[in-house]
Amino acid sequence: MSFIDENTLGVVVGRRGKPVQGGAGTTKAMRQARVMGERLGTGRLGVGTGIVAGLLMLFGLTRFAMNYDAYPDTLLVSAAWLLLISSLGTVAVAIAAQGENMPGWMFAGILVMMGIVIALDLVAIWPMHDLARWGSASISAGAGLLVAVTLRSSREILIPAVCLVGVFAAALAVNSPGDLQILPDQLSILAFAAFPPLIGLYLVQQFRRIVQTELDRVLVQSTVSAPRFAVGMLASEELARLDLAAEELLDSVATGRTKLPLSPKVASTAASLATELRLHLIEGRRETWLYHAVTESETLGKAVVLTDPGSLAGLLDPGQRDGLFGAIWLLVSEGRKAPTNIRLGLGPARSDLPGLTPGTICVPIVISTTGVPRNRVSPAVWSSLGRVGRFSDTIEHSSLRVDIECIVENPADQ
Repeated sequence: MSFIDENTLGVVVGRRGKPVQGGAGTTKAMRQARVMGERLGTGRLGVGTGIVAGLLMLFGLTRFAMNYDAYPDTLLVSAAWLLLISSLGTVAVAIAAQGENMPGWMFAGILVMMGIVIALDLVAIWPMHDLARWGSASISAGAGLLVAVTLRSSREILIPAVCLVGVFAAALAVNSPGDLQILPDQLSILAFAAFPPLIGLYLVQQFRRIVQTELDRVLVQSTVSAPRFAVGMLASEELARLDLAAEELLDSVATGRTKLPLSPKVASTAASLATELRLHLIEGRRETWLYHAVTESETLGKAVVLTDPGSLAGLLDPGQRDGLFGAIWLLVSEGRKAPTNIRLGLGPARSDLPGLTPGTICVPIVISTTGVPRNRVSPAVWSSLGRVGRFSDTIEHSSLRVDIECIVENPADQ
């Protein structure tokens, strides 16, 4: 049996929070969390992209209706519009009936339909030598990618969108006359035809990133209320699984389903269960809530280096824990232009600090950051640090350093 750690979004990590290869041990709960982070709320975005796709088609259809008599071959353009409208209408009904699901064959059909529509429209208006003025169904074909932008992977949308840009750029360059006066019209039509799927893809990716980050914070923040020494969220689930397996094995022996002496295979399974249970119990004696908050977080695990040899983070009360966690999270999230690295050190504890009341000690906390200028630190960070204890900030080697005097109850007096 193998033991694999993961963070709150299902990313497999090692003993010290470093990513490791393989995912055979991923738990069901974390897989569900990852799927939730990827798809939560995208149904609403799908409605929005569907509306934008409809507006794109309405614009192209209006151009077709206004210039209907000027087309040399209205049959091909009309066929392109009938195919586009009927195909996307069928897809919309199918998505509504299947519950936000687009199978691979349906997406492939959309791509084929887009290619046929663009070909029919370009063939019909090619003799007019002004695609920017007469294009209608072809410039609206990108609506098919907009419909799928929330239901298919980023790569599946990005590759056809880039191909769409290339096709229109090549067609405009070959067919249209080299006149600088119509260059703005060509660029605007190129942007109208090819950029909406790219913009929609960017917006969906940013939305999913925000949802995953907030989901990560909500899950990790639950460690704030943990005891001084405890196993993490993922280890708790693993302990429940191991406990169930041990109970089933003992019950099978007690009821006689498993004969004594145990076979080598059953004995090996029992030994593995015992070893993993001991490992969990040993880890729970030294790992604090802050260790689990950092190592189990997809966001904090990449940016925070924790040094707490005395496991002093477990002495903080819930208010101090929440303030420290909130400050660290905000510091990490504010590193927009440069990678944020935070070194968080606790201890050694002091009992000789002037002004200490009986039964309390001081836990020094040092936060050293890189990639976060002091003038970019939001007031919410200072407010959160104030809940931890008295603090002072300095600039050290162009980096922000915060020293906190955190007053906690002396565990020796409890």
